[in-house]
Amino acid sequence: MTSTTTFNRRDWLRKASLAGAGLLAAPSIVLNAAPGLLPRHAAVREILPSLEWEKAYYAERPKLKARLLANENPWGPSPKARLAIMDAAKTGNRYQHEAADNLRKMIAEFEGVSEDHILLAPGSSDVLEKMAIMHFMDGGNLVAADPAYMSLIKTAMAMKADWKKVRLTDTWAHDLEGMAKAVDKDTKMVYICNPNNPTGTLTDSDDIRAFIRKVATNETTVFVDEAYLEFLPDYKSKSMVSMIKEGKNVVVARTFSKVHGMAGLRIGYGVMLPEMLEKVNTIWRGYMSLCKTSLMGAMASLEDTEFQKMSVKGTADARAQTMAGLTRLGFKPVPSHTSFMIFPISMKGKPFLDAMFAKGIGVRAFDIFGDDYCRVSMGKPEEMEMFLAALEEVLV
Repeated sequence: MTSTTTFNRRDWLRKASLAGAGLLAAPSIVLNAAPGLLPRHAAVREILPSLEWEKAYYAERPKLKARLLANENPWGPSPKARLAIMDAAKTGNRYQHEAADNLRKMIAEFEGVSEDHILLAPGSSDVLEKMAIMHFMDGGNLVAADPAYMSLIKTAMAMKADWKKVRLTDTWAHDLEGMAKAVDKDTKMVYICNPNNPTGTLTDSDDIRAFIRKVATNETTVFVDEAYLEFLPDYKSKSMVSMIKEGKNVVVARTFSKVHGMAGLRIGYGVMLPEMLEKVNTIWRGYMSLCKTSLMGAMASLEDTEFQKMSVKGTADARAQTMAGLTRLGFKPVPSHTSFMIFPISMKGKPFLDAMFAKGIGVRAFDIFGDDYCRVSMGKPEEMEMFLAALEEVLV
């Protein structure tokens, strides 16, 4: 190892340690913050539930009748994945490198790229956070939508990044024209979550491809978070992996947490150019964060296409059931392409959550551009009926 490499690694460890402290201590970010550049030191109050706040709810109300707050799959993991996980536990005394190699090969074939494009990770959040740390050690800015999924954004800001927010359009799509205009010489990354969280809405894939061809450079990475893409019909044709195959500086994150129902087993992956993966591997030993049982479960789940079809259909049925129920009650939900749905409510978020949790229904509340919204995850039919009944008692 050269002295330069040693210095860089030590410098990264120091900065990552500071970033970790910042993530715990720094104020959170509201979704309705003013457009433009958000100073890193801004004391902005977050109205989303913090981890501590959520733990308090569980401590007071440990049993939920319907847990519809984390976009979890109510049907998974698949029976084949469960068997593979049980079998893998017998060899838990052996390291997981061979299993990781095998899953990496399966994913590379599935995505139509070579293995040197695939980063395995304990969930897609790990890919988001690794990319944020790696890109923003020395500052720069991040262009991302408002509202957006905050994992990558918070990590980037805990390093040295400034967040240039571009408000979603009136149809809840990414304002790609506005995002392109926001990119400047200091932009190290553009983040697109498609379908978007927390809105559940979709931006046209051809429009994103045109945006990537315009914006992605050696200096500016376009990160596309596709955690919910598999809920779309013919989703592979909408993936931005095609842009990586064109040689564009794009990172795509995918997960086994949603359609595959393995959220608690923590397995996901990133697709990127080989040179980007080489940079990651100079900092992290990726295989050492993986669990053999999860790896074996993921391989079995990839092969269980019937379970995946059931999972997608069950989620679509739950969306239709929820949309019909909310409309009947007089609400105006935002049409969703994911495993969750948002709709405006006439009560402030905290008392609304208090009332719903008191009835055993776990949901989320958001302030988006000054208006209060509920986000409900899709569950089994009986869970959605319990949610609708509680909602009617609380708000109607």
